[in-house]
Amino acid sequence: MAPSTAGGRTSPAGSPWMMLMLATLGFAVNFWAWALLSPLGPRFRETLELSSFEQSLLVAVPVVVGSLGRIPVGALTDRFGGRVMFPLVSAATIIPVLYLGLAGHSSLPALLVGGFFLGIGGTAFAVGVPFVSGWFPPERRGLAIGIFGAGMGGTAISALTTVKLVDAYGMANPFLITAAGLALYAVLAAVLLRDAPGRTVPSEPLSRRLADTVRLPVTWQASALYAVAFGGYVAFSVYLPTYLKTGYGLGQADAANRMAGFVLLAVAMRPIGGWLSDRWDPTRVLAGALSVVVVGAAVQSVTPSLAPVGTIAFLSMAAALGAGSGATFALVALMAPANKVGSVTGVVGAAGGLGGFVPPLAMGVIFSTSGTYSLGLLLLVVVAAAALVFTLTRVRRAAAGPGPGGLPGTANPA
Repeated sequence: MAPSTAGGRTSPAGSPWMMLMLATLGFAVNFWAWALLSPLGPRFRETLELSSFEQSLLVAVPVVVGSLGRIPVGALTDRFGGRVMFPLVSAATIIPVLYLGLAGHSSLPALLVGGFFLGIGGTAFAVGVPFVSGWFPPERRGLAIGIFGAGMGGTAISALTTVKLVDAYGMANPFLITAAGLALYAVLAAVLLRDAPGRTVPSEPLSRRLADTVRLPVTWQASALYAVAFGGYVAFSVYLPTYLKTGYGLGQADAANRMAGFVLLAVAMRPIGGWLSDRWDPTRVLAGALSVVVVGAAVQSVTPSLAPVGTIAFLSMAAALGAGSGATFALVALMAPANKVGSVTGVVGAAGGLGGFVPPLAMGVIFSTSGTYSLGLLLLVVVAAAALVFTLTRVRRAAAGPGPGGLPGTANPA
């Protein structure tokens, strides 16, 4: 086994920064695939005559499958490492991508089947966090995991290109291009990725490790926060085109471009949230981010004019949700035991994805029954405010106390 080194210095096993860049690329490519159905939701609604709920279900199914799949994938990454799991997840995602592009877009049941297996791409997050965490010391993990988290910008690639490629070249084109990208990355990862020197490999059975993981306080504390921060990001990234088209009368391409702007700002703020968490208590970053979400959602609940008030509200929430997501995993990297980072990441990542699954469905139902989205945004105000109080009380006390496994001296000082 190659000797371990301090974060940022090369070792015989590879460079930490090179591994980080490869992991971030893999996350982006898999998230690009994971988000292929969202920009096409309005198109499928028109061509297949879907209801608001059916359209919401279509874009939400990959989210919930990708979220729940992170639990076993995170545990498997603890056992087998990112060098094995990144190529495996990427290769497996190719199958539903090709199915949707070539045959699975002609009916709602076919789309739901394809979307179910498309969720595999969403599990890449649970591979990357423990992989990257192993390459960096605790004081630099917030920034490193934040940079990796910027790979969620793969959803922006989908938002910016999918509709245009379908309009220009037909339905199969974006799916074929994405499948080629996944195949290239799977080969690249198999050849170049290396697990961190000195990586701790758990010896307990998967079931026991998962049982131990759910008993850790940090698992549930971070899950609750990530369900709001990343869940909010996912919900907006999959439903914003529909919201803008229905609520403001924008065209499909315009709505998709604005969603891409939302995504790009959230992506840019995620490493900043991690970087700030390395220097300050992550709970302070989370508290600031959640405060912005409360205000932004309250403003948007009255459906102000899109320019400039609505745009400012949405972009403020995008920045806050991105920074809050980065801060949440800075907290995980500091407080979770080293040999359970993948398992904790899987559970927390699942909570974040599930947090993004419910709002699109709720927004579809609310609009169908009331003709307005205001109630849905007011519910976001309530949830974000509750998460803010939780952060400033219980989570802050836990972060200032003992670190992973009850060992002192590993949490950031308050």
